[in-house]
Amino acid sequence: MDWFYEFPEMGRSSLRALKKAIDSNFREFTREYGELMEQIFEPLKQFLIFSENLLTQSPWPLVILAIAGLAWLASRSTKIAVGTIITLLLIGYFGMWEDTMRTVSMIFVCTIVAIVLGLPIGVLMSRYDGMQRVVNPTLDVMQTMPSFVYLIPVVMLLGIGKVPGLLAVVIYAIPPIIRFTNLGIRLVPADVLEASEAFGTSAWQKMSRVQLPLALPTIMAGVNQTIMLSLAMVVVASMIGVQGLGQPVLKAIANQYFTLGMFNGLAIVGIAIIFDRASQAYGKRLQRHLEVVHG
Repeated sequence: MDWFYEFPEMGRSSLRALKKAIDSNFREFTREYGELMEQIFEPLKQFLIFSENLLTQSPWPLVILAIAGLAWLASRSTKIAVGTIITLLLIGYFGMWEDTMRTVSMIFVCTIVAIVLGLPIGVLMSRYDGMQRVVNPTLDVMQTMPSFVYLIPVVMLLGIGKVPGLLAVVIYAIPPIIRFTNLGIRLVPADVLEASEAFGTSAWQKMSRVQLPLALPTIMAGVNQTIMLSLAMVVVASMIGVQGLGQPVLKAIANQYFTLGMFNGLAIVGIAIIFDRASQAYGKRLQRHLEVVHG
């Protein structure tokens, strides 16, 4: 029975050697290509800085009206627009305006990046079952992995700053847009697709003019979930230098400042409610429009 006791120790030593090999190889990779990766993500960094400066340096009444106007255009709801104005006025009154605008700019950029990357992946998953079988387990891992773990590779690769935080947020928040895009396209009725094929549409025309428009309400539900997950990741991303409402919350935790943490937490909740109500209302409007068009 000696082998019964020796085998686990052999397995543990092999595992330790494997871990060391992976760690050393990743460190070598970061030393060799870290600067190149920073150059690749430089346009993304400049876009984030531009959107942040636009929101923080523009006159606050103009910013409030612009955000409220976008909320009204998405929802066609006066109640949501008025609620947006009141929420932003309260945020400014309690001295959290700049941090809130930095958080909003981060969420805006992260959502755009998630849509640009996630939409094509979702479309490909809907067209190829083999890709769906490969991507789905990856999404499962991404959604169940603790959010703090995402900070380790991006910090090792890019250091501390805006871009590593943005990448961590995108990785954490992108699975819903991929899943909902795939689901929405697969749920398009077969008789609609057969009718489009009868009119001689190509595969590209069928996707761009039939499947994607009909799947848009479901895709918007994915966008909504992506925004909510991005906001949930803001506090975690503040640990690696992402400015915004997350940093005061982190400071409140470290120093046991109850009111500081509560007020900034409520500001995050307020922004989340604005995004959630506006995007949900827009998705419902799209759904009603499609029901009217298709009978």
